[in-house]
Amino acid sequence: MPPTLVNIAVGILLGVALLGAAFDRRAITVVAFAAAVPDLDAIVGALGIGGANATLHSVFVPLGAAALLYYDTAVRDQSWLGDRYGWYGVRVAWVAIAAYAVAGIGPDAFSPESAAFLYPLSDRYYAVTGGFLLSTQDGIVQTYVAFGEGWLGLETPGTIASHHIETWIDPAGEERRVGIVESGWQAVLVVTAAAAVPVKAFVERLDRTAAGDR
Repeated sequence: MPPTLVNIAVGILLGVALLGAAFDRRAITVVAFAAAVPDLDAIVGALGIGGANATLHSVFVPLGAAALLYYDTAVRDQSWLGDRYGWYGVRVAWVAIAAYAVAGIGPDAFSPESAAFLYPLSDRYYAVTGGFLLSTQDGIVQTYVAFGEGWLGLETPGTIASHHIETWIDPAGEERRVGIVESGWQAVLVVTAAAAVPVKAFVERLDRTAAGDR
């Protein structure tokens, strides 16, 4: 599966794009942490609860969090989160949930190692892998999903019981390895995310200075 650093990098880029006026060091840290949380299910799996890329990779975790946040901020007469942290806390919470789903679960679901994103309703791993291209002979060609007999098909390497996902806690062999970056595109992504934070902070300072001069 992609290294956790890649999940964090995607989360940071989401935070830079979505936090808006709520962007600061604390907010981007919360969002980056949210993107890393799903990979903690490797520890939970080692304890015999669910499995790696399953327990915390379930889409029901961010969906449940989004439902609770929506209820608190849009349905209740008085928002618990809004009363304590104002609009800032609400904005950061929504972006953190987006980072959990998109940056925390997405890269693993779109990798050959797969993710059991329907857990606990299903303990089967699914891998959304393939390609999308335009051909002068075949037109639009996509191999991510297959449609057969009215069903949407995804590649599945097995279930939690039959498919082992190697992690630094539960390696395939005796050697324990912690992935940092595993390819050139991952390195570009991490460097871009690292550069985006100070650039965003610099632009924010320029905007505040310009607003004060008006």
